[in-house]
Order: sequence, then structure tokens, then C-alpha cells
Amino acid sequence: MAGLALLCAVALLLVVARGAIPPPEEAARMARFVLHNCDWGALATLSAQEGLRGQPFANIFSLSDGPPGPLGGSGVPYLYLTDMEISVQDLEINSNASLTVSLAQTPYCKKHRYDPQNPLCAHIIFCGSIVKVNDSEAGLAKKALFSRHPEMESWPKDHNWFFAKFNITNIWVLDYFGGLKIVTPEEYYSVKP
Repeated sequence: MAGLALLCAVALLLVVARGAIPPPEEAARMARFVLHNCDWGALATLSAQEGLRGQPFANIFSLSDGPPGPLGGSGVPYLYLTDMEISVQDLEINSNASLTVSLAQTPYCKKHRYDPQNPLCAHIIFCGSIVKVNDSEAGLAKKALFSRHPEMESWPKDHNWFFAKFNITNIWVLDYFGGLKIVTPEEYYSVKP
């Protein structure tokens, strides 16, 4: 009985933490909502690797814009990276990238039986660049990432991990039929998820 009560309490907390999905006419809020509810994204770079040089290359990265919950999101996608990672080697040559996050990784789309490609299973495409965070922002990035990805703290120290952020310059929102919506970074950062 206690186990069932705990399970119900956790389910309720998840519903409260995830909040209600914003309506399609609030594209900036939708972008913030989707990012905050995603734990990973597909980062695309231009490959610098022999045999792939100049070709698009996508890779999965854990990310976080803050601790889970309705008040935890800054909107800044933080990442924990190492120069040993192939996409990071690409970024050392050209820091420009795109990052896609989708509600397909949350229970929302499965609950509504939305295929990941269905626009109602919202996804956001960010364009910009990856930059290492400075010392004053490192604590915030660490809290954001380690609160969602506690395993990261135990990753091998000799890999020289560092905190980075996705510096957003362009945002596209696909959350409804009829095409993409463009959101400026100013609009994006001015709303709460």
C-alpha cells in the first residue's frame, strides 16, 4: 500500500513539474517548455573528421536548462563535454551547430499517440554555437546538468570534462500543422516555460 501511495505521489509530482503544454499560438513559451522538459537533444555539426569533412554529423547529447520542475529552467541549454568526443572535435574547428529537442522523449507524445514526426509532438530547432562557460557560470551549469544527470559526476576525470552552453541565435518551433514558427532569442528568453 505504501508503495502504491509513493508511486501516485511521484506521478503527481511529475505532472506538476512538467506543467501543461503551452498553446500553439505561444511559440516562444512552447520552445522554453520543450527544452525544459527534455533531457537530451540531437546536436548537428559540420564534420572535421577524415572522410566526412564538411558533411553534416548529428550526435546525441545530454543537456539541461536547469533542475526539473516549473521554476528551474533558464532556457540556456547546458552540456557537459570532453575534447575526446568526436562532435566536440568538430566544434573546435567550427563552433556553429544546430540542436533539436522533441517532446517525443517525454510521455506526452506516447500518451496522445503522436508519432515523433507529427508536428503535435512538438520539436524545437536551435541554431547557434557552442561555447565553454566562464567560471561565473560554471556553478549554474553544473547544478543544471548534475541535477538531471547525476551519473555525470562519476565520469572519468582524466577525460577533462568541461561545461558548455548552446549560444542561441535562431529558433524554429514546429508544434502544429502549417509550418515552422520563428522565435527570436529575445522573445524566447523573455517568457517562462
